[in-house]
Amino acid sequence: MADKREVLDWDQFGVASREMAAMVWESGFEPEIIVCVARGGLIPAGAIAYALDLKSLLVLNVEFYTGVGTTLPDPRLVDPVPAHHGLRDKRVLIVDDVADSGRTLQFVYDICAEYTDQIKVAVLYQKERSVIDCDFVWEHTEEWISFPWSSLPPITGAENIDN
Repeated sequence: MADKREVLDWDQFGVASREMAAMVWESGFEPEIIVCVARGGLIPAGAIAYALDLKSLLVLNVEFYTGVGTTLPDPRLVDPVPAHHGLRDKRVLIVDDVADSGRTLQFVYDICAEYTDQIKVAVLYQKERSVIDCDFVWEHTEEWISFPWSSLPPITGAENIDN
């Protein structure tokens, strides 16, 4: 069943992001900064930051997946690459939408580990094959996930042009 997908809608996302923030809070970990993995982690990171009343976010633009199940050989940072020195000795919460292979999250974790050893990782979904075991996971799945922010084709696509 290659077409079977886990579908997350906006209402479920609202519940998921609040539950993720509650997991972080109830664990006793008090992040000083959220590192969001763009693009998929932008919306979850923002929602969790609001729920935790945390205003300090660092966005790392990482490119790895090029399509459904297809990747570059390795994750890489994409411009603009912000200075990471603001992570020094901070409690960091890395947020992304999914730990699929986990390689992107491991890549970001390793960047953060150059500045601090106080790092936790939160994702909406984690797959069993992930090379990183996330600290906070809303759900586990083995399916491809349709997120509400990325399930529709880009507006710039040909199907959106009026003839």
